[in-house]
Amino acid sequence: MSRFSRAKKVHGHTIEGRRAVLEALRAGSDIRQLIMVEGIELGAQLQEIVMLAAEADIEVLAVSRKELEAQSQTKKSQGVVAVVPDPLYHDPEDLMLGAESGDKAPLLVMLDGIQDPHNLGAIARTANAAGAHGIIIPERRAVGITAGAVRASAGALEHIKVSKVTNLNRTIEKMKELGMMVIGLDAEGDVEYTEADFSGPVVIVIGAEGEGLSRLVRENCDQIASIPMVGELSSLNASVSAALVLYEAFRQRR
Repeated sequence: MSRFSRAKKVHGHTIEGRRAVLEALRAGSDIRQLIMVEGIELGAQLQEIVMLAAEADIEVLAVSRKELEAQSQTKKSQGVVAVVPDPLYHDPEDLMLGAESGDKAPLLVMLDGIQDPHNLGAIARTANAAGAHGIIIPERRAVGITAGAVRASAGALEHIKVSKVTNLNRTIEKMKELGMMVIGLDAEGDVEYTEADFSGPVVIVIGAEGEGLSRLVRENCDQIASIPMVGELSSLNASVSAALVLYEAFRQRR
């Protein structure tokens, strides 16, 4: 059974928020301990969290709300924080090869310099819902799997594999060698996104907030797709663009 005790200051990676923690428990993630506000009212989500923690023999630490917020990295814990090991990243080839064991062609999402954890989380949530098999991010000048990203993903980052690579362009070349088509998103595209073919093995590349695709990444893409716009703004938020294109891929692949 899980056991309630007083918490000491914890160090390391956290998952925060009821939905994110619940999805981590459902996914069987490696959780070292849970920290909850003492005496908090147990609604449906918290009841399931406590039940799953008990089944997995995960220690539950009871603290004051002030103590919990001091341990929270997002400051939006909703009364519960899970302490977990550092994020596990996967080899990009494993994402594709793992996808080939299913009945759908591999669909990967590559993020070219996304720095906002909320964008990473939102893209992960849509990618998981649309059936993508993984996300590729760069090691430098980009956000990784943080507490904020996990919370923004509503737990999706517990279900979708993420690869962190040192060089996006070398990874693109390797994906091409493995038979994947690489389609980048940019305002100045070769075709509109609804005209691009997402039915086969494909990597969709999303550019950074404000800057879009970097020059070399754009040049290495097989095709550039654009999202038509008629308003005064020249681009959409990265996570919104990703959602539109991922669901076009989903539509084509059904």
